[in-house]
Amino acid sequence: MFLVPYGRKNRGLSKGPQDIFSIDNLFDNFFGDSFMPAFFTEDKQIKVDIKENDKEYIVEADLPGVKKEEINVELNNDRLTISVARNEEVNEEKENYIRRERRSGSYCRSFYVENVTEDKISAKFENGVLSMILPKKEAGTKKKNQIEIQ
Repeated sequence: MFLVPYGRKNRGLSKGPQDIFSIDNLFDNFFGDSFMPAFFTEDKQIKVDIKENDKEYIVEADLPGVKKEEINVELNNDRLTISVARNEEVNEEKENYIRRERRSGSYCRSFYVENVTEDKISAKFENGVLSMILPKKEAGTKKKNQIEIQ
């Protein structure tokens, strides 16, 4: 006995030959992973690369199709959080039809980055990539996390 997550519709299991003219298959393929994968799939995790050297952290987050105004970045208690909130509405009216679509969603990622000089952080957003440089504090100003036992 095994469990199959809801929404995967037995992907990977042998279902026999598929009818290419089936309306169900048409909708499954149209709204599947290859069509607008950032908003119609179950994986809404932001893809992020983090590099660290002696002087700084370099963070690059892929956010395709996102506008700069929809991004929020915060650093609280050594936790860097990148979040995106989207609300999209399309209203199109022509002679013989009306099309109205609404989509909304949000997702975020958080990372632990210690010893950062908060007032010197820089960020830019170009071509769907958020790039940030988080400079580290001087070597002598690192917080002490050790607890003395008496």
